[in-house]
Order: sequence, then C-alpha cells, then structure tokens
Amino acid sequence: MSDYRVWMRFIVERVLTPVSGAAVSGCLLAGCISNTHPVYNVSQLAPLYMDDAVLTSEDVSERISTPDLLATTPAMKDWVETYGGNRRNQKQRLINLHQSVTSEGMLGLQYDPFGDGTASEVFQRGTANCLAYANFFVAMAREAGLKARYQWLEVRPQWTRMGERIAVRLHVNVLVITRDGQQYMIDIDPLESRDITASRTLKDADGAALYHNNIAMTALAEGDLETAWLNGAKALQLSPRMGHLWVNMGAIYRMSNQYDAAEKSYFRALQLNTKDRSAMNNLVVLYDKMGRNEERNYWRERVERYRASNPYYYAWLGDKAGEAGDLQGALGYYEQALALRPDDSALLHSVGIIHYKLDDFDNATVYIERAIDEASLRADVDTYRFHLEAARREQLAVH
Repeated sequence: MSDYRVWMRFIVERVLTPVSGAAVSGCLLAGCISNTHPVYNVSQLAPLYMDDAVLTSEDVSERISTPDLLATTPAMKDWVETYGGNRRNQKQRLINLHQSVTSEGMLGLQYDPFGDGTASEVFQRGTANCLAYANFFVAMAREAGLKARYQWLEVRPQWTRMGERIAVRLHVNVLVITRDGQQYMIDIDPLESRDITASRTLKDADGAALYHNNIAMTALAEGDLETAWLNGAKALQLSPRMGHLWVNMGAIYRMSNQYDAAEKSYFRALQLNTKDRSAMNNLVVLYDKMGRNEERNYWRERVERYRASNPYYYAWLGDKAGEAGDLQGALGYYEQALALRPDDSALLHSVGIIHYKLDDFDNATVYIERAIDEASLRADVDTYRFHLEAARREQLAVH
C-alpha cells in the first residue's frame, strides 16, 4: 500500500471521529488591560498612505468584492447526488461523501498549502489548503442535506529556542452535526489532537473574512501593500471581532511605516482578547522600532508572564528536552505543564509515555488511565488504550 493510501485511511479514521461538545479543551483567557487606548472600530480605520495614492474605506467598497465561496455547480450537485447515497442515514451519507472526494480513483483531492479558492474552484482544480477545503466541504455537505459549519482551531503555540518569540498557527476545518447530535470534524490536513488548544464554530461571513485575509497576507509577503490593505480591510468589514485580523492589519500598517495606526490595530486585538499573545509580541516589535523602550519593556514583561503561566510552554520545553535525550528533564517540564492544566488528556498521556520510556510502568499505567478518563475524541481513546495495554504487559513482566 502506498504512503498516500495510508494517509488517506488515517484521514477517514481520524477525521470522521465523533466528538462531544467539549472535544477539545478551550484555552479561555481572562484579564484586564489599560483603557488608555480607545476602542478602534472598522469605521475608524486609518487610510493607507502610499507614494502616489491614498486608500480609504470607499476604495474597499468600490474595488473589493467577495465571491460566493459556497456556490455549487451542476457538476458538484450531480456528484453529491451520485455519491452522497443513503439519504436516511446521515452518518453514512457523510462517510460516503467524504470518501468520494478524498479517495484515489474518485475526486482525490490533494492538500496544497497555497491552494486558496472557492468551493467550485477546488472541485475543478482538485487541490486545496485548509480554508479552501472548508469552503468546498461545507458547500458539498450542505448540498447533501447535512448541517455543516466552518470550525476554527487554535494550535499549541511554538516558541523560539530561547522562548522569546511565539509562532501562532491557526487552522480551519469543517464541523458536521448529524440529526442525532453526533459531531464530526472534517479536515484535509488534520492536526494531532494534542496540538489543539481551542475551537469554535464560525459564521459564513467569518469564512469569507478569512478568504480575504489570506489574500492580504500573501500580498503583504510579496510587498504589495495596496492589495494587502484593501483585502485586510474587507476582512475586517466582514468579521470585525476576529482579533487576529486586527493583528494582521497592524502588520500592514507597520510595513507602510504608519506606526500609530499599527499601534491602534494591535490594541483593538487586545480589547477583543486581553491575552492575545500575537498582538503583545507585535507591540514589542513596534515599540522597539519606534524607540519607545519603556512600553517595549512593559509588553515584553507581559509576554514573559504569559509564557510562564502557559502549560504549553513547559510542554514545548519538555519536547525539546526529550529530543535531546533528557527524559528526566522532559518529565519535569511536563509535570509543570500538568500542574497548570491537570485535566489535559494529551499532557497526561505524554507524562505516561515518558514514564514508560523510563521503565516506570506503574506510573505509566496510572497517567495513561487518567488520560483515557479525560479524553473525549474516540481516536485519542483508542490510541491511549493501545499504549496502556503495552504498559500493562511490561508491568506484568516486571512484577
């Protein structure tokens, strides 16, 4: 069997897994922030000043339109009619539809990190990134009479080697809810559940905002500030309460040397989420560039405090220690993580695995059993049980 077939089988088993309403642990953060910076709304977006032009909100309305991301063509409707099947059993209909679009010899969709687009473009092209695939599958599932929504996943942060900077990865997939209340995550590039720290469903307008955000960030990377600003502003018009869109708009202003507008954008993100680590990091960079050292140091300290209270920072340190062969060090870091998040099944499982590698099979079974008790994804439970049986066999051999 080819690697591709193995990967596809993994998708079917892993992604079509029933989840409860608390399938992934939410990282709900609370706190306070100075009110010295007023709320900054979309209507107050500063114009983008370029060498030969000025862009305003009127330009956004005149020049940027959102395509119908979920429109289905006659060929797509025929596909659903042919392969959706089993109209009475919604779970089976979902499985049939999913297999028809992912399996070789059928539609065989392939993951492409640069594969942006609408549902119909994905169907015609056969490739998609996570957002484009979400457009596609939401459209196809709804055509099949299923309740499908965009779902936002936040991923465990990654720090630089010295723990000073944070890389934040965000991910979008599809949540399908069947008539009996079962929930299924559908994904073209599935994450390990241990890496998911929060999830929430999104409105269709949010999906459209993310579509424009992707265009904006690609343009920014290419130095096209005009396209970046127009699409970033359009994204904010569609979804003004999505904090990371404000962070990205701040990056656009910073690249155009409009530092005051960048600062306001970052603070708007922080007013939406007072512990938005990306906004805080960007403020550190901005104030360093502006020479405002006192404010830079304040936000750097805030970032450090966040890091010290974040269980996933210690898990990251544990991973690095494990990669270096220091299992005792890895265990210490993971125990610190677990002290901050004692009911996290992924952390419990990791501690159990470290004990297993240290030949401490008694503690390995204790922690893996606890992980099973806390897990909500069936695929995780199955994995943990497999490891538990291995630990129990070793435990019996020792005793």
